[in-house]
Amino acid sequence: MIVSLGPELKTTCLLSRKTQNGGRLDPSLADRHMLVEVAKPVTLVACILSLLAVFHTAFLAPFSDIDQRIYDTLARLALAATTCLISGLIFRQTTLPPHARSTRLTATLPVQVFCWASGTMLILFVVSWYLESHCIFYRDVRF
Repeated sequence: MIVSLGPELKTTCLLSRKTQNGGRLDPSLADRHMLVEVAKPVTLVACILSLLAVFHTAFLAPFSDIDQRIYDTLARLALAATTCLISGLIFRQTTLPPHARSTRLTATLPVQVFCWASGTMLILFVVSWYLESHCIFYRDVRF
């Protein structure tokens, strides 16, 4: 059962906690939960921006050497994976206590976004690499 306290009772609880701890305020569970809820959208945006950097390196950056493009893309992909895993850990932190231990990291939104985006970019990269090396597109411009 969840009981809501009025603002005057919350202030009384904070003041009594302050006097019990020698004048220091301890962060309560509600304060930690609030910080985690604020961190969720921030880390999700960081995850999406890191995947955007991978897309830019793989498809839009002007590289003449295919090996250099692959190395740079893999480096940015590793950074995006790290960002998405950290974001997934923050998302898993907010699950309800009975299900907190059984929640898989791959079931969180940032990790799923990373898996789908990196898989899609891999397929598009292989198709573009094949088309670039095996197909000849003519630009027939007549005036």
